[in-house]
Amino acid sequence: MSAEPRRPPLDLLTTGALALAVVAVSSSAPLIAFAAAPALAVAFWRNLIAVTALSPFVLVRRRAEFGRLIGGTGRREGMFCVLSGVALAAHFATWMPSAKLTSVAAAAALVATQPVWQGLIARVQGRRLPLGVWAGVGVSVVGAMLATGADFTVSGAAFAGDLLALAGGMFAAVYVALGERARVTVSTATYTTICYSVCGLILLVVCLVGRVPLGGFDTGTWLAVLALVAGAQLLGHSMFSYALRRIPATTISVLILLEVPGAALIGWAWLGQLPAPATLPGLALVVAGVAVVVLSSARTARRASLPPAAVPAAPAPVPD
Repeated sequence: MSAEPRRPPLDLLTTGALALAVVAVSSSAPLIAFAAAPALAVAFWRNLIAVTALSPFVLVRRRAEFGRLIGGTGRREGMFCVLSGVALAAHFATWMPSAKLTSVAAAAALVATQPVWQGLIARVQGRRLPLGVWAGVGVSVVGAMLATGADFTVSGAAFAGDLLALAGGMFAAVYVALGERARVTVSTATYTTICYSVCGLILLVVCLVGRVPLGGFDTGTWLAVLALVAGAQLLGHSMFSYALRRIPATTISVLILLEVPGAALIGWAWLGQLPAPATLPGLALVVAGVAVVVLSSARTARRASLPPAAVPAAPAPVPD
């Protein structure tokens, strides 16, 4: 059975980074919906600009670490960084178009099924999942089916957006799981630079092959791209990556769930956008199911951290 990696204790800086990351990622779906540009082009530019901002620091301060990852003892961790970038590209290629096809609230809620996929990945890795996690998975699946079924009756585009958002949640879970493995020994700046570079390169190829325009956008769209880089990319993804050294991937995925109400509020206040009423019960079940996964995982982690004597003994069977 796979063992959880040992992590330093949670500190105030990491807690603040997580709070900032949640606020930053909540702005992602509304900004994507607002930008008057193809979603794949926006995804490419946000990664390119982020790498441009990070590279000078990394090339000056982390050259030795890069050398270890490329040709030294850290090649295995370097491969995890690269694979994480591939998964992130798949996440952007599915999640970002979804925010333009369906409502901001629906896209945010369905991509937030990431903890469900994260739990299933943990099971594949050999970790036991408590009954509460499986219950939460079931509730989320039912909610996703109800929400996507309702959107299918609204429009084909909304239904396609729902499916893309679900796929985006799955690829996000793969991205975080691979990042968790890399971040055991790799610094945040080096990891994010490699990951974003690989992601941006893949998206560039996809845009060129698909003849997706990469320029000619209005000022508002470029400002939205810059806001995505500063917010969701640098303060969101990077802060979550920073926290992976102290917080398990499953817990990170749970915290991202707070993006759902945040994105819905921004989408309503800024874009006047609300999901179709028929989708609301399904979206509520998705959020409830993910919350069950979170609470069950947290309770199991607390019990596992207690010394054997501190774990309450099971009650004796009552005679018939």
